[in-house]
Amino acid sequence: MLDPADRQLCRDGAPVELNARYLDALTLLVSEQGRLVTKDRFLDEVWRGVPVTDEALTQCIRTLRRQLGDDAARPRFIETVPKHGYRFVAPVDGDEAPALAAPRGVRWSAGQTLLLGAAGTVGGGIAGFVGGLFYGFAGASQPLAPGMGAISILLVLLCLTILVAVIGGAGVAFGIALADLMPARHWRILGGALGGFLIGAIVKLLGIDAFNLLIGRSPGDITGPFEGAVLGAAIGLASWIGLRLPTLRRRLFVAAGLGALAGVLIVLAGGHLMGGSLDLLATQFPASRLRLDRIGALVGEAGFGPVSQAVTAALEGALFAACLLAGMGLARRGMTGEKGLEQ
Repeated sequence: MLDPADRQLCRDGAPVELNARYLDALTLLVSEQGRLVTKDRFLDEVWRGVPVTDEALTQCIRTLRRQLGDDAARPRFIETVPKHGYRFVAPVDGDEAPALAAPRGVRWSAGQTLLLGAAGTVGGGIAGFVGGLFYGFAGASQPLAPGMGAISILLVLLCLTILVAVIGGAGVAFGIALADLMPARHWRILGGALGGFLIGAIVKLLGIDAFNLLIGRSPGDITGPFEGAVLGAAIGLASWIGLRLPTLRRRLFVAAGLGALAGVLIVLAGGHLMGGSLDLLATQFPASRLRLDRIGALVGEAGFGPVSQAVTAALEGALFAACLLAGMGLARRGMTGEKGLEQ
């Protein structure tokens, strides 16, 4: 007797010991009454997006079979559909079936979506802080105009980079968090891309308008919707792939790799991230005294050339993706109460 409302499985009136996660898995199986339950549905509706390995699901089914007295070779309750999932093959009392269909997994509430988006935004801000220090020290190391202190240059570039990273992080993070409300987790890719695209378009439009209004000309093709969409899609893809990875370290490694790849692809396609945008500002407004030549010197270039742009874009993409998903991952872990994900 399975009572989803009371969250209890009984045999001859005696409770059968099952942890909450395994009870959710059994309820999902029984609610489908012979229909296939895919592995992705288990991840979505039982583990609720928490990254686990296939072995965790296998152990869950093994435990359920043991408690039900079932045999995988000759199943009476749970049948394996190789490479796809499982189905509950035992007959279910018709009177109880509607009640069993009620618990179909728990989606994120509005509050949880806000928390995930905010956590990703904070992660983006941390990436901006690190990147701002890098560009700030590079800019401050150049010869400065009279009365222009190195600390002032550092603070201006630091604040500017943090602002851009926070805004971009909010777009991508909330896009991914809202995609979690969809029935399949691969919507995270589209959510990240759309969030990055919208924020990039708004920031570019406001930035160009601000320069035209205050100075009379714009710096050119600074970071915008294209860059936001590509980087957001890469982060969404990393988030989706991370569902299959058991540790935080591996998930962040994948995120950094995909973020770096996205950064390089953006430069190859003629786009610009923060470093490239700063170089455009320096080129269009030479009186600003902003120069990134020291960065070019590190890779053997006379100025901030194509190699410098590719290297800095890769570093920016890797740092931004890893920090954003680290923030969202830690927030998700706190909401689900999962332990040991960093091991």
